[in-house]
Amino acid sequence: MVQLYQNGKVRQAIIEEYDLTPSALDRWIKQEKSSSSFKEKDNRPPEEQELIQLRKEVKQLRMENDILKQAALIIGRK
Repeated sequence: MVQLYQNGKVRQAIIEEYDLTPSALDRWIKQEKSSSSFKEKDNRPPEEQELIQLRKEVKQLRMENDILKQAALIIGRK
């Protein structure tokens, strides 16, 4: 649909033909212009990407911390 728009088809005709909301088509056009991708992860703002990365890192560090605590308990028993 974005390609139809880029090839010159009238926006309103696309909306009516495919039973779209105007905001959906506009969003798709904007996404294609900004990142050439329709994948959500490719269209996230940098702050959101950083937050996701930091959450993954915190999860990994917590797992490592738990492993080290268990190892310390095992070593302490010997």
